[in-house]
Amino acid sequence: MANFKITISDIKGKSMSKELKDSDANPLLGLELGHETDASVVGLTGKLKLTGGSDKSGVPMRNDIHGAARKYVLLSKGVGLQDAEKGQRVRKLMRGNTVSEEIYQINCKFDGELPVESPTEDNAESTEEKPEDKKE
Repeated sequence: MANFKITISDIKGKSMSKELKDSDANPLLGLELGHETDASVVGLTGKLKLTGGSDKSGVPMRNDIHGAARKYVLLSKGVGLQDAEKGQRVRKLMRGNTVSEEIYQINCKFDGELPVESPTEDNAESTEEKPEDKKE
C-alpha cells in the first residue's frame, strides 16, 4: 500500500505534481535513482528518470547509498548537506537510493515536454476582459 507524490519536470523547466496510490504506485517500488521507467505510470508517453526523493519525515534519498534503509553517513558535500565549510564534515541521516514504501516524494525528469493544461473555468473567466473593466 504505497502512496507517492511525484514531481515531474521536463526539458523546458516546467514541472507538475501527481499523486499515485496503491496499485498505480507499485511499478515504482524497487527502482533505484538514475534508472528510467515508462511514463505511462503517470499518464504520459515517454520515459521518466528518477532523480531523487525523500521519505515521510523529510530525509532525502542519496544516490551513493545502496538499499532502502536510513543510515547516518559522513558528508563533506552533495545532496542533503546545506552549509559545510571547506574541510568540514557532518554526519547526517540519509535514505538509500531504492524506492520503498517509506518514500513519500519522488522527483523525476521527463524526456519530452509536459502537455499544456487547459485552463479551468475559473482561470478562463479571469483572463477574459469584463465589460465593466473596459475604458473607452
